Amino acid sequence: MDQDMVLRARVLLLSSATRVLRGQDALWVYRLLTQVDREAFGSKLAYVLIDASRSPLVRELPEQRLLLLKEAVAAAEALNRANPYRQKMLTRALDDIDQLQRGSAGEHRSTGT
Repeated sequence: MDQDMVLRARVLLLSSATRVLRGQDALWVYRLLTQVDREAFGSKLAYVLIDASRSPLVRELPEQRLLLLKEAVAAAEALNRANPYRQKMLTRALDDIDQLQRGSAGEHRSTGT
């Protein structure tokens, strides 16, 4: 593992004023840091993956959305069962996969139901 990249990721986290890093750097930061400490960063990785799958950038790309959501499921499932965020992230990702597979994910969010 590239320790310079790990250091860069940690600096980005420390410079963020939010609890969970957002934006274009969030995915690579949490993907990398989850390899360093799965329990500390795995739920945040799942969170940003779910968030990315809901982005307007992939809203019309169901295959890419599904890949992001499947990665979120894997990240959540890899967490210790005692982790308080494991089930929450797993449920969100699986619900979004279900909606996507039914073909109603975009309509569901746009109507507010």
